[in-house]
Amino acid sequence: MIRAFDLVFATVGLVLGFPIFLIIMMIGLFDTGEPIFRQERVGSNKKPFTLIKFRTMKVDTASVASHLANTASITKFGRFLRRTKLDELPQLWNVLKGEMSLVGPRPCLFNQEELIEERESRGVLQARPGITGLAQINNIDMSTPRLLAETDAKMLDSLNLKNYFLYIVHTLLGKGAGDRVKD
Repeated sequence: MIRAFDLVFATVGLVLGFPIFLIIMMIGLFDTGEPIFRQERVGSNKKPFTLIKFRTMKVDTASVASHLANTASITKFGRFLRRTKLDELPQLWNVLKGEMSLVGPRPCLFNQEELIEERESRGVLQARPGITGLAQINNIDMSTPRLLAETDAKMLDSLNLKNYFLYIVHTLLGKGAGDRVKD
């Protein structure tokens, strides 16, 4: 049932969001020259997939987890995109393709070995990664691998339609910061 809602929301979001996508793309061209950011992430059952987002950092920024990135790398427009969470919109394409869900554990990088180990020991990596979830609305990011993996496991154990919608609504209302660049 959740997958059906993922498909409906991703389709509607991509269609209705198209004008916003175009505006962000145009501004992004002037901001960084490359408005789309692609990065290989850990997917369901550790299968790699390419995550798509709007670029919020300079093009030459090192490929590290957000909490390890330098705040000076974020552009002014990128700060706006992150604060409003509009940088996440292209991930609706990942949801449509079945690589992600709207709700699930945030996909990590393959070099985040401690987090992968913690998630693997709790069965979290069997799930489809998500755009938002319990950790994101509670400001738990990838800088605390064990706590994040425990929170992800708790979310997956209790994930039902009610909680699915609850996490989405909390995210849309601006609760939590999710993965953020540390000062």
